[in-house]
Amino acid sequence: MGIKMPESSSPREPSSPARDDDVSLPDAPVESPSRPNSSNQPGVTLEDLFDDNDQDLEEEILASDAANLPSSPPQTAPSSSEEAIPTTHQEAYSDPNLMLQFYSRLFPFRSLFQWLNHSPKPGPDFANREFALTLPNDAYLRYQSYPTADTLRKDILRHNPSRFEIGPVYTTNPRDRKTLKKSSMFRPLSKEIVFDIDLTDYDDIRTCLVDIALREDFGFEHIIWIYSGRRGVHAWISDKEARELDDDKRKAITGYFEVLKGGVQGGKRVNLKRPLHPHIVRSLDILRPYFQQVLADQEPFKSQAGQDRLLQLLPDKALNEALAKKWASSPDRPSSRKWADIDAMAETGVSKTLNTKALLEAKQDILLEYTYPRLDVEVGKKRIHLLKSPFVVHPGTGRVCVPITAAGDMQRAEAFDPLSVPKVTELLREVDQFGSGEDGENKANGFVEDGVTMRKLSDWEKTSLKPYVELFDAHVKTLLKSEMIRVKRERDDDGVTGSDAMEF
Repeated sequence: MGIKMPESSSPREPSSPARDDDVSLPDAPVESPSRPNSSNQPGVTLEDLFDDNDQDLEEEILASDAANLPSSPPQTAPSSSEEAIPTTHQEAYSDPNLMLQFYSRLFPFRSLFQWLNHSPKPGPDFANREFALTLPNDAYLRYQSYPTADTLRKDILRHNPSRFEIGPVYTTNPRDRKTLKKSSMFRPLSKEIVFDIDLTDYDDIRTCLVDIALREDFGFEHIIWIYSGRRGVHAWISDKEARELDDDKRKAITGYFEVLKGGVQGGKRVNLKRPLHPHIVRSLDILRPYFQQVLADQEPFKSQAGQDRLLQLLPDKALNEALAKKWASSPDRPSSRKWADIDAMAETGVSKTLNTKALLEAKQDILLEYTYPRLDVEVGKKRIHLLKSPFVVHPGTGRVCVPITAAGDMQRAEAFDPLSVPKVTELLREVDQFGSGEDGENKANGFVEDGVTMRKLSDWEKTSLKPYVELFDAHVKTLLKSEMIRVKRERDDDGVTGSDAMEF
């Protein structure tokens, strides 16, 4: 299947500043042990737009090697989570004892393995995958790799990181990179495409907008949205066609969504060619109703600075002067009224030189500036970029990085409330308190009736993490089914049968 690449409006290459909660990594890792915070539209295939030559990344990869830091000594989890759960107002969410219990009792290692391996049977998609661990003392380990979910779990329990990140699949095991005769033999082969969106009050709408475009304009199917634990949301795209794209094609896809450019002090943040690209037309249709909510809830134009910014973006001097005079006599005029004043004042003929087409285009650009998703585009441009794993704990908030939605279910995204996401301390309390109610001895012992038999529950099933793991597992199941169909089709095309076929 070829990836659909809609015609781009114009190339853009701005950089988005990192947010203070962004724990994804720069393209080159830190050299020292300490690491600072870091509509369906017709189109052509990406292959027709770019050469097949990958960037020459070997020197970049090798130059980014961090020191191989000594391992932390093995630790044993406390017998009860009460020993690890902080009781002060400033809860230490990255407390080593707390994290050790979380990893040993609640983290869904098997689900993560199948998601990254694309098969229940261990294979190179997982074994050659890089993991990077941030240890409790802020030491930083890159190029860790594991053949199975069990070896990943054991190493995470041994090192007990405050968090860990996921990198690309390499040509060989990342741990063996220094044993290769030539550095060019070690290079990234594949990685999920990732989008990082800043969270605001209306990110269910913005998530919907990006999800629709990824599915309808590019033909991607296996997309899951993961909450960052604080103020961000990450879209992971696991389609094989997406995973195998080189950096140039990734840059083209992220550039497709890069509508906002620069900062407020730099003038206009939206500069689009006309006629508008179909993606922008669709975005305006989706965002227009929510712009009115932004005006009512956030009052972006009520202050003098906000009003000045609005006038700066309008194209006619005489109109601006008339609006400024009107608003000076009503300093508390709400943003929605000021927005309506623009058309009302223009219709009075206050400006003899007003270009109504230019005014319409300026208002479209303003709407996009205040409602279009704010993307950290650098996250998705390169395969070697690492991003924190789903289900790790955000050290600042204590909230788990849970999935928000998958399979294009935007109703679930609309219902998502970041403040309802469980904290690690809450989850461990829920485990300890499970079965203490009126559900009887079997539940207290961690068993539930499963048809005609009794099944022992995993600890995460005893907590409010359960629906999030089940959502993730459903996404993984769909991905594995798709991979199985693809492998069977490729096997049949190649005439491979019997023991030579890939086992699922």
